[in-house]
Amino acid sequence: MNEKAKHRKSVVVVIASIAATGGLLFGFDTGVISGAIPFIQDYFELTDSQVENVTALGLIGAVVGALFTGRITDYLGRKKVILASAVIFATGAIWTGMAPTVPQLMISRFYLGLAIGVSSFSVPLYISEIAPTKIRGTLVSLFQLLITVGILAAYLSDRAFADNSNLESWRPMLYVGVVPALILLIGMIFLPETPRWLMSKGREELGRKILARTEDPELLDTVIAEMKKEIAIDKRQAGWKEIFKPWLRNALIIAVGIMFFQQFVGINTVIYYSPKIFLSAGFEGAEAAIAASVIVGVVNVLFTIVSLFVIDRLGRRKLYFIGVSGIAAALICMGLGFMLPGAGKWFLVISMLVYIAFFAISLGPLGWLIITEVFPTRVRGLGSSIGSLSNWGFNTLVVWTFFKMASAIGNAKDVVIPEGKVLSDVCPTCVGSVFWIFAAVALIGLVWGYYFIPETKGVTLEEIDAHWRAGKKPRELKKQREM
Repeated sequence: MNEKAKHRKSVVVVIASIAATGGLLFGFDTGVISGAIPFIQDYFELTDSQVENVTALGLIGAVVGALFTGRITDYLGRKKVILASAVIFATGAIWTGMAPTVPQLMISRFYLGLAIGVSSFSVPLYISEIAPTKIRGTLVSLFQLLITVGILAAYLSDRAFADNSNLESWRPMLYVGVVPALILLIGMIFLPETPRWLMSKGREELGRKILARTEDPELLDTVIAEMKKEIAIDKRQAGWKEIFKPWLRNALIIAVGIMFFQQFVGINTVIYYSPKIFLSAGFEGAEAAIAASVIVGVVNVLFTIVSLFVIDRLGRRKLYFIGVSGIAAALICMGLGFMLPGAGKWFLVISMLVYIAFFAISLGPLGWLIITEVFPTRVRGLGSSIGSLSNWGFNTLVVWTFFKMASAIGNAKDVVIPEGKVLSDVCPTCVGSVFWIFAAVALIGLVWGYYFIPETKGVTLEEIDAHWRAGKKPRELKKQREM
């Protein structure tokens, strides 16, 4: 690799890394509530159902953010929307930490959720449009890596501030989110807009100038020509009408479907509720449970790093099937961990670490990568928004019903909850049974993936567009390119 090529790669890596800080914030504000929940529950004397409500309000905010900013991103550009999300992240962290009552906490979590929803599609969208074709998958996966780093940072922060003798330990846990928000805000000010969006707005000269800093010179004219061709086609189409037309039906099914399976294998019940899950399995005290959660965060980061090295080598389909198969097996073992006496809690921890590892190399990065790849430029922001909206809708449903499902199983078993106790304290086998439900979903995901997961490794965004326009099947995408 010559010096110019090294410089281009360095530039694009720096740009992608700064933008991916939005993923760190996403992860931090997702994970920080996990360690705060045991203290918030005791401080405000909440039931498990009320804990679900507090947690779900942040996710509902993410749904609203994803729903209403797709078209804004296509209109204003990717950069401005990311800057706005950074401001919300910073002010939301202060507001949640100061919340004096449960309603205030719920409203502030909703507000913070808006930023999570916006960043969850605008950041990977920005990276996918600024990245060279050859390393697009790796760079978009930086977003997922930073999510896991953010979750780990949240767990470490929670562990640092956790104090069983101080029920207000949750407040400084939430304040820490201001720091990464300021990093994203300051960093994005100096980054360019994406070439694809600029060219779609008729600013070809600036788009070409930015693209020349990141794309291989021998591919520059070809990429620009393909981009202009696609933009010309898309300008004759209406966004909402276009995205629901038959030729994009498969892209829509893929975007919604992969987010369904990403969430309904239960990942965010582990991320949000891991301390409570560990308490149910036999760990004593919030500090010990949070410490166990830190191990989960470390494994999440390490195997997300592994995914960066394999996602553009093994390809999307192979990673999907490897990951989902491992997830299904680990979920079965997690359910067993609640049934075993004595050493069951350690069996649960080991199974959960295996589960996290398989998720981190597959559904974690693949979900956010694929929704940025399967839509044409004119509706890519809208399509990514629908994928993100689906993610947060499914996320909210799973997190809001986790203890409710366990309670329903408990009622079927005639479990009696003593006064002053919550279900997760008295019926760990009920909680374990929910993980078997998630395992069944993972097995269904293997069948769905055979028909709908495309192999987009090494395929340009314009070629993917042409594949849908030709009416070809998702699983044939790579096959057609290799013929």
